[in-house]
Amino acid sequence: VRGGARGGRGAGADAPGSPCPPLALQPPTFGFLFDVDGVLVRGSQPVPAARRAFQRLTDGGGRLRVPVVFLTNAGNCLRSAKARELSRAVGLQVSPEQVILSHSPLQLFSQFHQKYMLVAGQGPLEENAYNLGFKHVVTIEALRKAYPLLDMVDLSRRPKELPPPTTGFPTIEGVILFGEPVRWETSLQLITDVLLSNGNPGAELQDVPYPHLPILACNMDLLWMAEAKMPRFGHGTFLLCLESIYKKVTGKELKYEALIGKPSPVTYRYAQYLIQQQAEKQGWKAPIQRLYAVGDNPMSDVYGANLYNNYLKSARHNQAQAGLKRSPGAASPQAEVSLELRNDYNSSVESCESILVCTGVYRHNVDVPKKTEAQTEETVFHGHRDFCFDPSLLQASYVVHDVDDAVQLAFEKENWS
Repeated sequence: VRGGARGGRGAGADAPGSPCPPLALQPPTFGFLFDVDGVLVRGSQPVPAARRAFQRLTDGGGRLRVPVVFLTNAGNCLRSAKARELSRAVGLQVSPEQVILSHSPLQLFSQFHQKYMLVAGQGPLEENAYNLGFKHVVTIEALRKAYPLLDMVDLSRRPKELPPPTTGFPTIEGVILFGEPVRWETSLQLITDVLLSNGNPGAELQDVPYPHLPILACNMDLLWMAEAKMPRFGHGTFLLCLESIYKKVTGKELKYEALIGKPSPVTYRYAQYLIQQQAEKQGWKAPIQRLYAVGDNPMSDVYGANLYNNYLKSARHNQAQAGLKRSPGAASPQAEVSLELRNDYNSSVESCESILVCTGVYRHNVDVPKKTEAQTEETVFHGHRDFCFDPSLLQASYVVHDVDDAVQLAFEKENWS
């Protein structure tokens, strides 16, 4: 397992007779961003190292010694439910305010909160949307019932008789893709119908409207790791299908108003905001200067942390936009949101180090592959099409076996007692 070359700035040990307080009493100047699937759990099963890691992170009273945020691309649940799941996994009381789901930053997109938004995915979609501030929510199922002639793939669900015309159904003004749905064919068909009809799927337009309605997409992961030996399809795979269908049907590119969730800089900026809020709430006076992002997926966790690290570097030189230059065509609204957060308070964070673990999507090869095979494997980019392939962003600062090793590594870098 390979360790990165970059060193962290430690607090330094106290010399005898030093007036400085013991390290254990010093407030932390760093925080952790933990991915969940493949790092702390595998499906419903906790990773054994998770509890050991959090025993290091807590004091004798079970209180965290450093700020921690759980940063997951999952989105088919409530923050409170994910917090309960994490509490069981790590043996610590996790609050919903410590959890960032793939869609959590959508509460920043207030310009869409009053619009009629079609939501796709699974789990408590409507409740999540309302909690994020959206006032008018339309589900795929409600749309399917209103326009029963649209969903025609499954023979058993086709109407036996011609239904009466639909009246009074609101015009859809935007689409939120929360996560992968259960019936992909239904969601792919109805979302495409909404885009091609400008929000009125019962209408027949002569020309394809373009640009199409705004789309907010959460979670770009092509793959994710559950109990199975091989990775499973994620929401990124569904987005790939939708993009391909739209391009094949219209000849035009599907565009996103924003892409939310890892590796989006917006999500990491939001995570930093919560880390600093947590430190303030605990009364830790020292500014948070370094973040350690622990994940198992090079294409989302490592890429996102490294991209945000570049953003932090450029922001420190008063060039915040430069850190997003590799971001998608949707980078403009993402940049605006990031800058909006950035202006909320003076940021003290200097870096975001990526630590890759081998308990999930990424597996460290015991047998060293042939050089040509390794090079071929490195060229396969699983990231979203709107994020440019930059091999340097896929290289973790450090590679360790599990999350407990990751915490130990960060403590060593920080000279943390």
